[in-house]
Amino acid sequence: MIVKTSEFVGSFVDWAKCPTENLPEYAFIGRSNVGKSSLINMLVSRKGLAKVSKTPGKTQTINFFRVNNEWFLVDLPGYGYAQVSQTQRKAFEGFVKNYLLNRPNLLCVFALIDSRLEPQTNDLEFLENLATNGIPFVMVFTKTDKLSQNKFQENIEIYKNKMLENWEELPQMFFTSSSDRTGKEELLNFIEQINLKF
Repeated sequence: MIVKTSEFVGSFVDWAKCPTENLPEYAFIGRSNVGKSSLINMLVSRKGLAKVSKTPGKTQTINFFRVNNEWFLVDLPGYGYAQVSQTQRKAFEGFVKNYLLNRPNLLCVFALIDSRLEPQTNDLEFLENLATNGIPFVMVFTKTDKLSQNKFQENIEIYKNKMLENWEELPQMFFTSSSDRTGKEELLNFIEQINLKF
């Protein structure tokens, strides 16, 4: 897939008020500081589409971007550490959960995982919640350029082994770097293939 156009549509906190166009939706979410905004900008080849910040927790709404006038890229608030109050964090969790459970055109969630870290409890719990609720998802490991090849392979094996303690089958995995554009073509081709069936 070649991304020709990408535009910000709007920010929402109520899934029912999100865009009503009959287009497929792909949601991106991960722990705060996982590199979500950089990955989104890399995918659509636009530096400033999603706001990048060194302060975790900057995404505080459900942000819709229309890509090629064919599908929506949906940027969701991160979970885990964020410089917001407990009340705000609960609010984020509430409207994100409602979005994930209720949007009929949500075809896949891209669950972002920092490849540099050992398996994190909140990541594993989030993945289990997606599976339990029957929400289609794939895992996207980010920041792969920050590791040596050996360390990267070691971390992925640790992650797989940890998940296999509770999972019979592992979800599909992608490996990305926003810096060197690793994984861009694979992710866009994956989206394109799903779009063909929509």
